[in-house]
Amino acid sequence: MTKICCIGAGYVGGPTMAMIAKKCPDVQVTVVDINAKRIAAWQSDTLPIYEPGLDEVVKEARGRNLFFSTDVDQGIRDADIVFVSVNTPTKTFGEGAGCASDLQYWELCARRIKEVSTTDKIIVEKSTLPVRTAEAMDRVLHSGQKSVHFEVLSNPEFLAEGTAVADLENPDRVLIGGHETPSGQKALKTLVDIYATWIPRDRILTANVWSAELSKLTANAFLAQRVSSINAISALCEATEADVAEISRAIGTDSRIGSKFLKASIGFGGSCFKKDILNLVYLCESYGLQAPADYWRQVVLMNEYQELRFVKTMLRNMFNTIAGKRVAVFGFAFKADTGDTRESPAIRVCRALADDHAKVVVTDPKAIENAKIEMPDLLDRIEFEKDPYKAAAGAHAIALLTEWKEYKTLDYQRIFDSMAKPAFIFDGRNMLDHKALFEIGFEVYSIGKGLRTHLK
Repeated sequence: MTKICCIGAGYVGGPTMAMIAKKCPDVQVTVVDINAKRIAAWQSDTLPIYEPGLDEVVKEARGRNLFFSTDVDQGIRDADIVFVSVNTPTKTFGEGAGCASDLQYWELCARRIKEVSTTDKIIVEKSTLPVRTAEAMDRVLHSGQKSVHFEVLSNPEFLAEGTAVADLENPDRVLIGGHETPSGQKALKTLVDIYATWIPRDRILTANVWSAELSKLTANAFLAQRVSSINAISALCEATEADVAEISRAIGTDSRIGSKFLKASIGFGGSCFKKDILNLVYLCESYGLQAPADYWRQVVLMNEYQELRFVKTMLRNMFNTIAGKRVAVFGFAFKADTGDTRESPAIRVCRALADDHAKVVVTDPKAIENAKIEMPDLLDRIEFEKDPYKAAAGAHAIALLTEWKEYKTLDYQRIFDSMAKPAFIFDGRNMLDHKALFEIGFEVYSIGKGLRTHLK
């Protein structure tokens, strides 16, 4: 029986290993992590992350061929294949601070793998890493006198939070990079054969290691670029009375452009886009490519501009003061169907509102506890309320920041009746029925369309 160990039980490692275990019952999969609380959660009925469908996948394989453990060393020793899925955040110190990936956890893993391994292993980079990281991993793993051989592959993840289970079950592609040596190609085939258990072979792409590493950063940069591009146009639409939704539809029907990621919004969030783009910026600068670095940096700057523009729009339309006014923030997760709040636009919005002395109340169906973690310094100034009706009661404005489907079906007449007047809705996701809200009596702002107002 092939034995797989995954170091890291987070958003990538947990769901990916659960799907491999479900689809490959003849493969033993063990997920290890030093965080005992997280491992205990994976072994319970309350998983540490929320993803639609994940509970069912985990329950089908757990205890059969899917295991969770804090014994990292034993997991490594037993494995034929070791996936490394640890956090690689943006550095906050030293050279490359603010852009480069912090690889200290990755290197600690590599050194631990080398230290405890007694048999040859395939090492799979699952974390998002800078191009040429596999070369550094090779050097760490093969340093010293140990006779054990390690073959390093790159297998970047392309999961979208909220649809991770569907993405794993039926992916657009799986990308695996290996060295162009006999042992590298043999290792590559081993991993290809595992994925080919349920994924059509023509969707499993193989490449050299460096191409695989760089493809992940490039994919996220291109997706984020589309979001920033349409958001830049949304500001122009509001200035010219054009409609950004009509523009998105018009250009999206062009087969050369396509319709995905062209919905204007408050901006992108999540653990990947900003981090990966800044990593790309740092790589470009490291190779003396300043013009490409500046180009990609602008994608992040445009996203930050859109978030702050949203707050300034709220302030301007609410008579240039929000001090003492109750503002209900509908949604704190960076997107619907996840509890993940990393780099959520709601963080910047809530902080800006609090800085202007608004009385902020946050509601979200899945992310309230994570929202508290994101803003520990504001817990005495921001209220948290699970019930959106209670959050909106007495509010002067609602700022909708996450596209949870339940926000479409709320009783907005009831909400309007409970709010201070004039009652504002600022739709940061352009997902509500703005005409109906206006007819109820709301002052309605939508991105790329401007404000529908009863006030003259």
